[in-house]
Amino acid sequence: MLVSPRFPRLAGIVFFSLLFSPAPVHAEDPIATFSIVGFDPETGDLGVAVQSKFFAVGAVVPYAKAGAGAIASQAFGNTTYGPQGLALLESQHAVGVVLDRLLGPDSLRQQRQVGIVDAHGNASAWTGNACMAWAGHRFGPNYSAQGNILAGPAVVAAMADTFLATEGLMLGERLMRALEAGQAQGGDSRGMQSAAILIVREGGGYAGYNDRYCDLRVDDSPDPIAELRRIFSLWKMQALVNDGYLLCDRQEYERAFTYGREAIQLNPNHGEPHYHLACFYSRARQRQAAFDELRRAVRLDPTLGPRARLDPDFKPLYDDRVFQEITGPQGGN
Repeated sequence: MLVSPRFPRLAGIVFFSLLFSPAPVHAEDPIATFSIVGFDPETGDLGVAVQSKFFAVGAVVPYAKAGAGAIASQAFGNTTYGPQGLALLESQHAVGVVLDRLLGPDSLRQQRQVGIVDAHGNASAWTGNACMAWAGHRFGPNYSAQGNILAGPAVVAAMADTFLATEGLMLGERLMRALEAGQAQGGDSRGMQSAAILIVREGGGYAGYNDRYCDLRVDDSPDPIAELRRIFSLWKMQALVNDGYLLCDRQEYERAFTYGREAIQLNPNHGEPHYHLACFYSRARQRQAAFDELRRAVRLDPTLGPRARLDPDFKPLYDDRVFQEITGPQGGN
C-alpha cells in the first residue's frame, strides 16, 4: 500500500487498523452455534436463546413473533427462514409444512439447521447432512434444541433435559438455564463470542407498543453466557415487578406476592423490589405485610419514603399512623 509522506500519522493509523481489526464476517461463514426455541403454554410466551463463536449472533439466528412462533436459523444460516417461517406459522401452517416450504426450494438445505416451535407448542427441527460435526437436534412439546460444530451430542441433550426439568419457571429462566447447561457440556467446540435471548409476548414490549418482551444481546465477549446471565437478571427483576402489577390488576394477589419475593431474591439489598412488594400487599389490603416490606425498602433507600406518600398504590394506608412514621424523615429506622 502506497501512502503519501505528507500523511505519516494517517498511514500509521491505517496500518494499525489493518493489523488489529477483527476479521470481517462474510455471508458464507457458518453460524456454528447452539440454540433452544421454546414456548410457555401458561403465558403464551415464545422465545429463542443462542450462543456462538460468531460475532453478534443475536442479529442473525433468533426470530419470534407473538401468536405465531419462534425460529432459530443457523449453520449456513438462511436469514429469510425467520420472516418467511413466521408468516407461515401466523397463517396456521403446521410446523412440518413450514419446514418443507423453507427447505424445499433451497439448494443449500443440507448445510442448514433450523429449530421451530409454534404458538401451540408444536415443534420440529432440521439438521442437514452437510452440517459440520458434531451437529444435531432434539425436539418435543414446547421446545427444540439444536447445534452444530459442537463438542458433542451431550450439548443438545443437556439443553433439552434442562428445559424439561425446569417446567413451572418463567420461559426466559428456562431458556437461560438450558443455554448454561449446553455450555457446561462443551458448547460450541470453537469457543465463545456472542449470545442472545429473545422472548415475545403480545403487547409485552415497552408501553405495550410491540411484542419484544425480552430482547437482550451480548455481541462480543470472552464469556457471553455469563454476561447474558448478568443482564438477564437485571431484566428479570423488572419483569417480575411489572408482571406482579398486572397480576394485582387481575386480583391474583398470591401469584403477585410470589413474583415480588422472587424479585427481592435477585437483589435483596436493593430497596426497589421491597417497595414494589409492599405495593402488592397494600393493594391486597394486607396492611401489616405492606408495612413490613415498606419499612425494609425505606431503610435500604430513604428516597422511597417520600415517593410512597405520593403513590396511589398506598392510598389504603395514607391515614395510618404506622405508614406516616415509616415514610417520614427517619421512618425507615
